[in-house]
Amino acid sequence: MMILRKPLSILTAILFLTSPLILSAQTTDSLQVVTQTEEITTEEVQVEAPKTAKDVVYAHMQHHLQDDYYFTFFSDEAEGKHYGFPLPVILIDGGLKVFSASKFEHGEATAEVDGKFYKLFHGKIYDTNAAGDLTMDEHHHPTNTMPLNFSMTKNVVALIFTAALVFFAFLGLAKTYKNGHNNLPKGFSRVLEPLVIYVRDEISRPNIGEKKYKKFTPYLLTVFFLIFALNLLGLTPLGINVTGNIAFTLCAAAFTFFITQFSANKDYWGHIFWMPGVPVPMKIVLAPIEILGMFTKPFSLMIRLFANITAGHTVVMGLIAIVFLMKEQLTAGGATAVSLLLSIFIMFIEILVAFLQAYIFTMLSSLFIGMAVQEHHHDHETHHDGLDQTDNAIV
Repeated sequence: MMILRKPLSILTAILFLTSPLILSAQTTDSLQVVTQTEEITTEEVQVEAPKTAKDVVYAHMQHHLQDDYYFTFFSDEAEGKHYGFPLPVILIDGGLKVFSASKFEHGEATAEVDGKFYKLFHGKIYDTNAAGDLTMDEHHHPTNTMPLNFSMTKNVVALIFTAALVFFAFLGLAKTYKNGHNNLPKGFSRVLEPLVIYVRDEISRPNIGEKKYKKFTPYLLTVFFLIFALNLLGLTPLGINVTGNIAFTLCAAAFTFFITQFSANKDYWGHIFWMPGVPVPMKIVLAPIEILGMFTKPFSLMIRLFANITAGHTVVMGLIAIVFLMKEQLTAGGATAVSLLLSIFIMFIEILVAFLQAYIFTMLSSLFIGMAVQEHHHDHETHHDGLDQTDNAIV
């Protein structure tokens, strides 16, 4: 198979798709909803009201959706213990600063590195003093400066792990076909082959065309399997939510956008800036609309994936929360049974959604690329209505 002869093409696409997410450590709280209303001051100590079960569940849901500098498997809130491991923090602040996130003690302590002090607050790292003071504005947002942050967050680790997994899976399948087209895949490669053929024959070829689909198939395969694998990984109890992170979906949509624009032919640009077959006044009106459409397409890709995955995770966490929120009304056993049944049902739906969202992102990416590289043959005979007829309809 052509698409598996060059695994380096797939590796290149993976590196392009994963590298920008490292920068997303500076936006790890893109989903964070600040629920605290008390202000942090160094002069007075406020007594916090005891947390209700609803508050605890909501905090856990937000923690699952957010990125983190710790890879926490589970926590014992009664003793204040967290079981997991910290991740490396990489900052540029008057030089390179590399240290373990354990110095923050889950946001409870101030980290000192080479004479400078840093505070972790709501998923962001701020410059501070030895006491860890933060200056707040009227909206309760810190005004302290933030160093350049290239840290290895939980989502970054999950993304690198998944990218490596996809690469080596394809590498094994590529080696099988390198020895001969008639060789049958072995092991896990047998599971990958039908999906690869499906992406090639049902997504790439019909949307891009016979002449040029081979050029873009490695990218489409990378996007499909990377998103699908990350969606499945997000269904585990590890608290991974890469595809529900707006930074990842932004980067994925941006690569589709740039590949589309840099691969476009003159017919594509002609349809955008000077639409053929319509009167001149309409050409002027349609040009800004078509230009706006260039950017709304990747924007819809970004929001669709982000919103669907985030909503799915929220629903699953909400159903699990029934155990804690309704144990008085249904008793502990009844609440557990209801939560378990509903969670199992919604998990099967989420597996379908994991595949469906990968399919939709890949399908729309191939459609946008196909529209950019498609050759349009126009009939230049002028009819009584002043409009040209086109031989082919745009998909």
